[in-house]
Formats: sequence, C-alpha cells, structure tokens
Amino acid sequence: MTRPLRIANASGFYGDRFDALREMLTGGELDVLTGDYLAELTMLILGRDRLKDPSAGYARTFLRQLEDCLGLAHERGVRIVTNAGGLNPAGLADAVRALADRLGIPVRVAHVEGDDLTARHPGSLAAHAYLGGFGITECLKAGADIVVTGRVTDAALVTGPAAAHFGWQPGEYDRLAGAVVAGHVLECGTQATGGNYSFFTEAEAEAGGGGGGGARGDIRRPGFPLAEVHADGSCVITKHPGTGGFVSVGTVTAQLLYETGGARYAGPDVTARLDTVRLSQDGADRVRIEGVRGEAPPPTLKVGLNRLGGFRNEVTFVLTGLDIEAKAALVREQLADVFAKSAPAHVGWELVRTDRADADTEETASALLRLVVRDPDQGVVGRALSGAAIELALASYPGFHVLALPGKGDPYGVFEARYVPRADVGHFAVLDDGRRIPVTAPHDTAVLEDVPQPPLPEPLPQSPTRRAPLGLVAGARSGDKGGNANVGVWVRDDDAWRWLAHELTAERLRQLLPETAELPVTRHLLPGIRALNFVVEGILGEGVAARHRFDPQAKALGEWLRSRHLDIPEALL
Repeated sequence: MTRPLRIANASGFYGDRFDALREMLTGGELDVLTGDYLAELTMLILGRDRLKDPSAGYARTFLRQLEDCLGLAHERGVRIVTNAGGLNPAGLADAVRALADRLGIPVRVAHVEGDDLTARHPGSLAAHAYLGGFGITECLKAGADIVVTGRVTDAALVTGPAAAHFGWQPGEYDRLAGAVVAGHVLECGTQATGGNYSFFTEAEAEAGGGGGGGARGDIRRPGFPLAEVHADGSCVITKHPGTGGFVSVGTVTAQLLYETGGARYAGPDVTARLDTVRLSQDGADRVRIEGVRGEAPPPTLKVGLNRLGGFRNEVTFVLTGLDIEAKAALVREQLADVFAKSAPAHVGWELVRTDRADADTEETASALLRLVVRDPDQGVVGRALSGAAIELALASYPGFHVLALPGKGDPYGVFEARYVPRADVGHFAVLDDGRRIPVTAPHDTAVLEDVPQPPLPEPLPQSPTRRAPLGLVAGARSGDKGGNANVGVWVRDDDAWRWLAHELTAERLRQLLPETAELPVTRHLLPGIRALNFVVEGILGEGVAARHRFDPQAKALGEWLRSRHLDIPEALL
C-alpha cells in the first residue's frame, strides 16, 4: 500500500510570513511543500508590475525565500510546488534555475502554462484561466524538484502532487474531491491552525491545554498546516509538533467555509460535494476529513479578468463633538458645487459614527465622514477635488480637519469572472529539458446545478430566551469572490444547529446586516458540518481592487454578523 503523502503549505498570500518556508522544512518530515501566492488582487498587482517590466509578473518574494532554503529542501528531498509564477511562470522557472546554478544545487525545475488568455481579451491587464492539477502531476512524474505554475486553482497545489504520488487518473472523482478539500483547507495557511478564528479567546481550551513549550494553543504565531493525504482521498489536517496555534474541528470548519458557496464546489478536475464532508478530531492537533464525494467537473473553465477601471481619490473629514449630522451636511453642500462643474462617475459619502457622547478623549468624541470618488479621468478626481476639499480648511464646520491630505488620484482595478469552453484553453507541463507535455481534459463534464436543499433539523422546543450576540454560540468566516461575498456560519453542537438552521434565514441575515437588505442573498445548508453558507451578491461592487466599501474583501462581515443580537435560547448560552 502506498504510504500517505505529507504535503504542507508555507504561504497563504503574497506577503505571508517570510520565514515560513524554512520553518516548514525544518519542523518535521514532508514530501511536498506548497506556496499559494495568488489572489484576485495579486494578479492585478503583478499585471501592473509587468507593465513596468515585461520580465516581471511573478512573486519575487518566493525567489528570496528559495535562496535561503533551496539547499535545505534538496537535502531533505522535499519537492516544492508553487503558483508564485503568477503571470510569468516561465520567467520564474528560469530565475529559479539561475539561482540553483549560482548556489551549485542540482535541481530540476518545471513549470505549467496555458492559463494566459490576455491576448484574447483586449483591454484587460491580465486574463487567466484557472487550471487544474494534472499539469503539476505531469511535472512531478517527470522528476521535477520544483514546479512553478501560473493561475491554477488553489487546491490544484495539492491535487496535482496527490495524483502524482498515488497514480490517480482523471475521473477518479471521489479521490480527487478529497484532495480538493484538503487543498482548500491548506491554501490559506494559518487560517487552518487558529489564525483569524472566531473563538480565538477560547484557543487554549479548544486546543486541550498547552504543551510543546507553551506553543500549542498559542495563537500569537500559529504554525502552518500540513495534510497527510491517503490513497482513498481522505486526509488528516495537522501541523508540525511544537509550533503555535492548534488544529481542531472548529478551525478546519472555519477554513472549509472560506470563500465557498453551495454544496457543489466546482473546479477544473472535479466538483467536490461539500455536503458530504465528515470531520472528526483524531487526536491533539489532528482533524480527519473523510467521506468526500466527487462529481464530473463543469464543461467550462473560470477566467479571471483584471483591468484598470479608472482613477480613485478619497478624503476623510473628522467631525468632533456636537452637531455631527449638521457638520456632515455642511461639507456635502459645500462640495456639491465642485461636483456640479465636474461630476465624477461615482461619488460616495459615508458617515461613520465612531463618536460617543460626553467622551473623555477627542478621538472618541469624533466621527468620520468619508468621501470616495471614481472616474475614468484622473483630472476629475485629482487636484481639482483635492484642492476644493482643502480650501474648506478655514471655511467650513468648527474643528475642521482631515485624516490625511487627498492626492492626485490613484488607478484602481476591476475584477470580472468569465467562463470559457475547456477546448479554448491549453494546458501544458513544460519540463526542465524544455519538452512540452499537453494535459488532456477530463473525459466527462457536468453542467453545474445547485443541490436541492436538505431537510431542516427538528426545531428546538420552546424555551426561555435571552437577547445576546450571535457570536456567543456561532462562529463565522467571510471572504470575497469578485464583487460577491460569502459568510459561513457554524455551530459546535446539535442543539445549536437545530436553532441556527431555523433562525438564521436569508431574510434574517438581511435584517441583521442592513447593508445587504437590497442585495440578492442565497443560503446554503451544510448539515454535515452544522453550517450555513450565505452568498451576498454585489456587496463588493467591482471587486477588492475597486475598494467599493470600508472592508473591501468582506473579511470582517462574518464578525459583524456575530456581533448582532438575537433572542437565543438560554440553554445554548
């Protein structure tokens, strides 16, 4: 029987902990170490880099990390798979070879390409299809020590090595789906080991106490996660001994819900059924994932388009003390003449009432009035607006000042998801010797459809309730997908699930989060993990790079929801 594959993550985003690569290589045994550097915003950043330098377009941080750790990985026989290639995987592969030659370390470097569709989408800064994991598989089967990709799905960094290790073929959907779930849990690094965790104040208790020199349960510096993937696609999520943070059913549930939607989680190689996931604690810092079923993937591939949307400027006025609403109205009236002469395409005002009555500090006596303008013309949002705002300094409300002087207007990006037939996208493994191996598409596909909603659990019997925050009984994790946000909410026992499933409907969520009141909200039930997943369409406008709202990636939308008060059965509190 083939032994399990020990595969870990050392980066959840471009800018993650620099020392993580070394920590994971020295912390325990591994077969494969992955690094996820790409996100919708990252592709825009790399696209702007490439405008300045055509040889750029990849995550340069990875090269600096590798300079410190390439010898260590070679000595330990750990293969490295990363999407740090971004828009230029061939360029990064060449840079890694040059680095290895300079260090005198014999490694074979391969890369995956075919995702770049920018030439077919005029006006886009970057247009890239999300490829699956079998290009990585071909590279590893050919003996690559390091595999560099461009835009693949985050989970492909795990499914590709797993397919190479176990000899899986396209069409082994249950096994591939299990690896997709493992990859999804690993992809954001320490979010699986206690980072950004709703119940962080209970970390030590949930981890089962300290140990390991006090590191276990200490969320100040969580260790990065790893998965022990088995031949049937099941896995155990864990971390290196002695590292911070903890792995529990709760931390894995939270990450499983992150940036997902319904029960069908579609990818290029397989559609994983999240409603079949079973989680169980398998010892300290060990969570077993099993039972995952897979289905044929969709007939199309997702393409992420990034383009420059125009220019953006912002100024925040500080309003202190009495008459906050009147002060805000005065500023808006004073700037109305400026907008009448040269109206930006978008003008947004937001009054944030951070002030308190009878405050004992000036800061807590102050509210913030935020003005954001956008337009294709930099001049419209630039100096003319900045000058008009600053000219009010001695001619507006008492106590006039701003948080920072507005500038000349900065470019902003727009993300759009499109879908293209698989036949329109090439997928190639480019080996160290230059050979290009085409990767065949899956034999079967299935149009993606929503799963019928499962039956609701039996409601709790009537009992006394208390007005209290939802977060006393439920955890949440939220995130972005283009202009949409998801909010995953879960509870930790069956009685809480019986209450939550009936109480937190889509309409109730709209009431609790008034910002969503006029937006389409879809609720998905995942009873196997006692969770609800809400998709809120359009709340992020044109995506994170457009910075449509205060929290442009909806990272804290779930925590806002947890802070809202409901009538909760006292037995659950």
